[in-house]
Amino acid sequence: MDQVLISFDVDGTLIRSIGEDANAFHKRAFSYVMKQIYGVDGTIDAIKHHGSTDKQVLINTLAHYGVPPSQSEPRVPEATDKMLEYARLHPEEVSLGLEILPGVAALLQELHSRKTVLIGLVTGNLEEIAWMKMMALGIYPFFSTPQFGGFGSDHIERGELVKVARRRAEELFPGGIKSHFHVGDTPADIQAASYGGAHAVGVCTGVFSALELTEAGKGNKHGVTILTGLADQSLFLQTVGL
Repeated sequence: MDQVLISFDVDGTLIRSIGEDANAFHKRAFSYVMKQIYGVDGTIDAIKHHGSTDKQVLINTLAHYGVPPSQSEPRVPEATDKMLEYARLHPEEVSLGLEILPGVAALLQELHSRKTVLIGLVTGNLEEIAWMKMMALGIYPFFSTPQFGGFGSDHIERGELVKVARRRAEELFPGGIKSHFHVGDTPADIQAASYGGAHAVGVCTGVFSALELTEAGKGNKHGVTILTGLADQSLFLQTVGL
């Protein structure tokens, strides 16, 4: 049974930040970690971090505040544990300032109904936090069971996460994977798809333009498709050969 693997980025692809509390949970978790582990009062809003894994965001933000990577990196495992501690202490904050993007719930539900489609995540979020977001926003049931993906807790480089997701899918769902599509809203997602051996599907639902996503996809021998978003279900299904 040839299967189609579709991995989705989370922030900017499936969900977006809105209002005064935009992405408040994640921001607060990072600030908590920086204060508790490094003694730094700071916010990830101090740097541009779209497309980065959580570990990269932490290291780069601390560098902005004067803590060099040589000092921050050795304590990253301790820091990620502390971030999860914050998440478990404040589950009521998970969906604060977040909403599902148009068409996402309906598309995931349709993909979930197809027996040959495997649906997972590839995100810079730590695994537990990524699934907490999916649960809080009501789309967790539409992912393949058992749940799988590649996460910021697995590796600091996003391209490696695409490979991790495919390897886990192959282990969990025997039968062979015919094709792999990775969906994301940043140039980093497009490049990660290429590195990980997947067809890149760029969506213009974040802060990057179609041109920027197209440029990032140059040289991807597995293919690149740029969409305005995920609201046009028929177009997406056509893109992934369904």
